[in-house]
Formats: sequence, structure tokens, C-alpha cells
Amino acid sequence: MNDDIELTLSGENGTTTVTIDATNGGRIVQIDLDGIQLLIPSPALERRDSTSVAWGSYPMAPWAGRVRDGRFSFFGVHHKLQLNHDDSGNDTPGYQHAMHGTVMSRAWTVVDQTATSVELSAPLDQPDSGWVLGGIAHQRLEVLDGQIRCELSVSVGPDAAPVPAEVGWHPWWNKPDRLTFHPAAMYERDSIGLPTGQLVAPSESPWDDCFINTAPVTLHYERPTHPDITLSSDCDHWVVFDRPEHATCIEAQSGPPDAFNVRPRLVTGSHPLRRTMTISW
Repeated sequence: MNDDIELTLSGENGTTTVTIDATNGGRIVQIDLDGIQLLIPSPALERRDSTSVAWGSYPMAPWAGRVRDGRFSFFGVHHKLQLNHDDSGNDTPGYQHAMHGTVMSRAWTVVDQTATSVELSAPLDQPDSGWVLGGIAHQRLEVLDGQIRCELSVSVGPDAAPVPAEVGWHPWWNKPDRLTFHPAAMYERDSIGLPTGQLVAPSESPWDDCFINTAPVTLHYERPTHPDITLSSDCDHWVVFDRPEHATCIEAQSGPPDAFNVRPRLVTGSHPLRRTMTISW
């Protein structure tokens, strides 16, 4: 049994109901527009699996995407994160990584709630995650007429030591017929599939890649009842995963996968990391 939060708004663009599961990663379970469901649902709605990465839309923090081998160094200290994903599917050495942060599978605390908005928080430390640097994640979701505004941040206390951090969102959209997407560049990937840090010209789809992009991305549906969806963000990194036949993931991120090893970003007491994403139709 899940204690879902439902945010509902009836406006010029119809009735929008956004269902959020605070106990399973603070993720959006579904976006319902007058009976049209936009996201891939949980494989088992009656018993959701918070460790599954392939449904709904969940926040990622304090890293987004993979951390290579779950290892990084910070101010000369070596850290080892829990490995929670095997890209090879058969335990091939070098393909096991720490993926999508520590908050996508934990319970979030509801800080404030209205009929059309909710604020939640979650500490970044989690048993067995390997993350011991502290910090807290906050997210705010607000339903407006014809759009949803998402805000996600990582902060530390005023006297706390700095931490490395990135944030992002991982929505699983029902498969669109085409995309409007014109990135400036993409990250070169090595033989394992992680960024080398070098930027190259964007390739043709299909993708499982990280791009430099500052323009909105639109998912187009040729079904007459399904609206097009436009994503905009102050993030300048976007991961697009469109290889599944049933879904496309378009992930606004503050930095690339494996950012702790590629281009680490510091969060301090006076400089939290905060990003927004807007979903419009």
C-alpha cells in the first residue's frame, strides 16, 4: 500500500492529476491529462518496486547517471559507492556502476503541501549506499495550467564541508513518434559507454548519450488524443535514451554521467546546487 500524493488542477487545458509516491523515491508515478497517461507505469502498480529504474519520473541526486565502478576521489580521499547496475547483464568486469544517486529508492519527507504543489526532502546519506559526505536533497513540484514545474536542489549546512553533487530528472515517457531536439554537441563515449570528457558532433538516433543542449526538447505524438510534450530546463546537459521500443527517456541534468570523475562540481553552505525543469503540453 502506498500513501500517494495527488496534485490536481482543472484549467483551460483540461484536468491534470499528478500522482507522487513519496515512499518510493519521491517520484512522479503518473501524469494524467483527462485520462491520457503520459508516463510508463510501474510494472506492478499494486506493489511498486522502488529499486526499478524503468517507470515514472524520479529525481537523481547527488549524482545523475552512472559513477564509473562506483569510485571517485574527493580532496584526496577515495570513495566507493554501492554498485547497483550491471550494464553487461552478465557480470562482465568493468560494467558495474553506481547509478542515479541515493534518493530514487528512498522515502522522502513531505515538508509542505497544497492542492497543486508539494515540497519534499530527503537526506543523501543512505545505509549501504556508500555515500558518507552528507547533504540533503529538496524538490518542489507544482501543477500549473498546461504545465508542471519541477525544482530540485542539493544543499549542505552552513558549517558543513563541501560535497560534490549533480542533480537531474529521469522521466520515462510513452514512446513519441519523433523528437524536436537540436543539441550543440555530445559527449564521446568509451568502450564501456561512459563519457571520456571530450565533446564531439551529435550522432544520429538511436541514443543512450549525453548532450550539451540549452533549447527546449519536444516529444511529438501523431495520436490525435495525445498532446505533444515540451521539456525546458536551466540544465545544459541532457541525456537521451530512446532505444526501448515502448519508451523514451529525456533527462535534464546539471552535469554529465560520471561527473565526479569527468568534471566535479562543488556544493557548499553558501552555494547550493539548484535546477528547474518545466513540462508543458
